Amino acid sequence: MRRLVELPLSKSFKMAFQSIRVRFFRSMVTTVSLVLAVSFFTFIQASNDTAEGLLSSNDQTVLLELVKAGYDITPESGSIESSAKQRWILFLSLLVCVVGIINAQLMSVTERFREIGTLKCLGALDRFIVRLFLIEAAMQGITGGLVGAFLGSCVALGSCLATFGGKAFFFIPWGQLLVTIAVATGTGTLLSLLGVLYPAFIAARMQPVEAMRVDQ
Repeated sequence: MRRLVELPLSKSFKMAFQSIRVRFFRSMVTTVSLVLAVSFFTFIQASNDTAEGLLSSNDQTVLLELVKAGYDITPESGSIESSAKQRWILFLSLLVCVVGIINAQLMSVTERFREIGTLKCLGALDRFIVRLFLIEAAMQGITGGLVGAFLGSCVALGSCLATFGGKAFFFIPWGQLLVTIAVATGTGTLLSLLGVLYPAFIAARMQPVEAMRVDQ
């Protein structure tokens, strides 16, 4: 007999939130790893944004200070660009973050064998199991992304003001900073979703009988 049990989206969100509460410390590990990765990403982007704002002042003294601070200024366009070293470090930090999320979610699937088996025995469709994991990952991703983007931008602004003084405040491109924060938050959410895809499909393909037999 075909299973046709389909719970409403609101119920999925409620179950996902409850699961995060029950596994709070494991969820915190995932969220903290996102915060660190997104903070680093935001710090680099926000630092370049503030440097671009200072560069637009056309002050030769500021230009010398930017070069002294280690910013890479492209002679042709006169813009700030991230160095190859920064890009590699950023890529590796994001990669490590995704691997950590996958590992944490795989452990979460192992802990939830009976829960998943019970849901499937009650008629839950495979797509419902996947949706449940994706909603949990989205909640953690949005939270970690927002916190990481806020911390990274604050550190970047503080570093800029400490290096270039109060005059830098008047050249900060606030609009671009908001775009950077939005992009960083979206990046954190995307990383969280990518990290949960494989564990979610493993959970969805699990046979109910096998899940119920696992000793907890």
